[in-house]
Amino acid sequence: MRLLECVPNVSEGRDPDKIDAIAQEVRHTAGVRLLHVASDPDHHRTVFTFIGEPEAVGRASLAMARKALELIDMRLHRGAHPRLGAVDVVPFVPIQGVTMEEAVSVAREVGRRLGEMGVPVYFYEEAATVPERKDLPSIRKGEYEGLPEKLGNPRWKPDEGPDRFDPKVGASVVGARFPLIAYNVNLRTTDLALAKEIAKKVRFKDGGFPHVRAMGVELKEKGMVQVSMNLTNYRITGIHTVFDFICEEALRHGVEVEESELIGLIPLQVVEDLLKHYLKCRGFSIHQIIEQRILELE
Repeated sequence: MRLLECVPNVSEGRDPDKIDAIAQEVRHTAGVRLLHVASDPDHHRTVFTFIGEPEAVGRASLAMARKALELIDMRLHRGAHPRLGAVDVVPFVPIQGVTMEEAVSVAREVGRRLGEMGVPVYFYEEAATVPERKDLPSIRKGEYEGLPEKLGNPRWKPDEGPDRFDPKVGASVVGARFPLIAYNVNLRTTDLALAKEIAKKVRFKDGGFPHVRAMGVELKEKGMVQVSMNLTNYRITGIHTVFDFICEEALRHGVEVEESELIGLIPLQVVEDLLKHYLKCRGFSIHQIIEQRILELE
């Protein structure tokens, strides 16, 4: 079976009716399975995870995007997470029997179709057309509020779609990438400066851990702050590495970790690594999990 994953992030995390309406577009697409929906009201953002044959996944992503563009008005959007538009980012991830080149092809076609809907589109990661657009934070710099200026700059002419600003839809970033882990650690404090300080120490661009992006975020509804991270290569820097570091840094300031959270799905290898680290079970393998062995027999 050939499997391509899509993990679109849309700028709506508070209205369950809108979120469900967008999810239904994926559920109603033949050949695709919606695996997970994760919404965050503080980030005002929802992450959908679905999987299927490449062509079907491309159709589902366009149906989802069309509904999101209909329901979301960026002029009303306020949230803690950086964003460019209603359909903020649409990554395609090859999972089984699909090459990265095929994932890029799907991303380029979906981006082209989004452009035809009137959305400025930038390609990123493996689908990037120029090196400076490979990194998502570089494209997002200035965020939605900076789009009018960005779209007027010839260096930032969209890869697809118009170079004019539509305040309702903003812009979209579409690409192909390897699996990443979206992982957040919530601190039992309202001190946003502390979360930002720890995030700076964690993220690679400021001298932290390789393949880690991080930012400090205020969680008003929970009365806490968060170190929000993307681990772009979990084989090099895993969850246990950043979690242990954040716990130590927070305790140095007299603050405890309240909880941590995973956004979306993770590979089994991550679970194996966590068990090996925290239980000191060096010889453990995912093949020792009953359900995994049953799946292997099917």
